Amino acid sequence: MDVAVAGAVEGSADPGSGFLRCFGRQVKLLREAAGLTQAELGASVGYGEAHIASVEQGRRIPKPEMVDAVDRVLGGRGVLVAMKGEVERARYPSFFRQYARLEAEATQLHAYDSHVVKGLLQTEEYARAVFEMWRPLLDADTVEQRVAARMERQRLFARRPAPLLSFVVEEAVLRRPLGGEAVLHGQLEQLLLYGHERNIEIQVMPTRIVEHAGLAGAFTLLHIGDRRRMAYAEVQDESALHSEPKKVGAYESTYGVLRAQALTPRESLAFIERLLGER
Repeated sequence: MDVAVAGAVEGSADPGSGFLRCFGRQVKLLREAAGLTQAELGASVGYGEAHIASVEQGRRIPKPEMVDAVDRVLGGRGVLVAMKGEVERARYPSFFRQYARLEAEATQLHAYDSHVVKGLLQTEEYARAVFEMWRPLLDADTVEQRVAARMERQRLFARRPAPLLSFVVEEAVLRRPLGGEAVLHGQLEQLLLYGHERNIEIQVMPTRIVEHAGLAGAFTLLHIGDRRRMAYAEVQDESALHSEPKKVGAYESTYGVLRAQALTPRESLAFIERLLGER
C-alpha cells in the first residue's frame, strides 16, 4: 500500500509544539519539587538559566543528553527519559517527522535537489541562511531548533556500517550565494569533504544540459534494510512518502537517468574545486 504524508502550512497548529509545552511543564514541576531554581538546575546539568527557562516554556528543544541529565538531577525516575523519543521528533515540522525517522534508518539514500543543497549536506551556516529566508518568516527560536535538528540528521554519516549515499545537485545551486559568499564557500568546501568519502557520491547537473529528467522537481529515494524501498517528495509545506513499488520504481528510473545526464562523481568534484578557485 502506498503511504502519503501531507503536512500542515507553517504556523498552523502543530502537535509537536503542544507536546513541548507539556514536557516543559513537567520539567518545571520536578524542578520545583526538588527545591531548585532554574539557575541551580542549569548549573547542575551544564546549561544556563535562560536555556532552562526556554525548555520549561516549550520554546527550546533539549538534546537527548540534557534530558538524561535533568531527569537524573531532578529524580525523575525515568519519566523525562521516557519522553525523549517524542522530544526528538518535535525537532521537525509535522510534515517531515515520518521521513526523518525513516532517513535515520536508511541503508541507502539517493537524492536530487534543484533549489538548495540537500539538507543532509548543509553546513550550519548554510542551513541557518535557508531557514531565515523561509516564508512566512520563522521566529528566531524556531530557526535555531530547525538548524539543530538538521545538524543532528548528519549523524547518519557516522553510522556503521556506513549507508550508501548519492546526491545529484544543480550547478545553479552551487553558484547561488545563499547567506553570502563566505557561507557558500564553506558549503562548497564541505561538499568536497563529503564527496571524497568512499560511501558518498556527489554529481553536478550542468546548467548547459539540453535534456533533463528532473523537471518535475526534487525527490529522495530511501532503502530501509534489504527490501523496503521508499520515495519522498516535498514542495512548500506539503510532502508525500511513497512505498508502492510501481510509484517508487518510477522515481528510481528518473534518478537513474539523472545520474547518467549529470557529470560523473570525479568530474563533479573537479567542478566544485574550480568553483572554489573562482571565489
